[in-house]
Amino acid sequence: MKQGGGSPSTPRPGQARAKRARPGWIILATAVFVLAAITAVIALGQRQFIYYPARFDPGPAAERFTTGQDVELHTDDGLTLKTWLVEPTTNPPDTAVLYAPGNGGNRVYRMEVAQAIADQGYTVLMLEYRGYGDNPGSPSEEGLASDARAAAAYLREHGFPGDKTIYVGESIGTGVVARLATTDPPAGVLLRSPFSTLVEEANSLAWGLPIGLLLYDRFETTNYITQIAAPVTVLCGKADNFVPCTQSAKVAELAPNLHKFIEVDSVGHNDEIWFGPYLATQVDDLAKVAI
Repeated sequence: MKQGGGSPSTPRPGQARAKRARPGWIILATAVFVLAAITAVIALGQRQFIYYPARFDPGPAAERFTTGQDVELHTDDGLTLKTWLVEPTTNPPDTAVLYAPGNGGNRVYRMEVAQAIADQGYTVLMLEYRGYGDNPGSPSEEGLASDARAAAAYLREHGFPGDKTIYVGESIGTGVVARLATTDPPAGVLLRSPFSTLVEEANSLAWGLPIGLLLYDRFETTNYITQIAAPVTVLCGKADNFVPCTQSAKVAELAPNLHKFIEVDSVGHNDEIWFGPYLATQVDDLAKVAI
């Protein structure tokens, strides 16, 4: 007769449970590791996924425009930013447009829209963010806000106070000028393809995953728009797969003084229509009721 508590090859009940549990713990640990890695990438390198600057010298304005000139903006955190100012080709230069671009490229890629607005009779200051083109620094929400304040200050110092200035923003630039309008009120604001907040935009692009909770930069346009007394025009493209018109509609609904909300059929986020006469015509339409 064998002595003891059973065959050596037969595991005790507790041992069996431990062996069966091991694969579950491995899967859980792997999932936690992957989640932690993704979180670290988003937390530490997120601005590389938000800002896409073209870091080359665009050259002098005189090579790009017949009425262009190079200007410098001085930010309140000590940077000197180079950019272009385009004088109007018609009418006296008594009204200015501050143009805040999106998150990609540099001022070279907005030459056509700047020229189209100038052709409508406006002085155009093209805001070139820190870290874009040949400018020093690295982009962030606070940095872009400082850059925009420097641009508004430049216009005031050169004869264009707020009541003679229209702010125009595209994509992420809509968050920049919406915030600027709460501290440096303009005559009017045009927002092209605005998102409600960068958090909501990030979540929508991540299939509903709440990665927006990890963002440092939030660009909460829906909070700023409620504080803008000036007339506001909101434009969006119905075929925009990056910033859906539903988000732009939220911004428009919250504007206390909405001039127009236009949804353009069959137009995407970076289609040609946004960088030429159509956009310039909408700026002119807003200026006529704002100034």
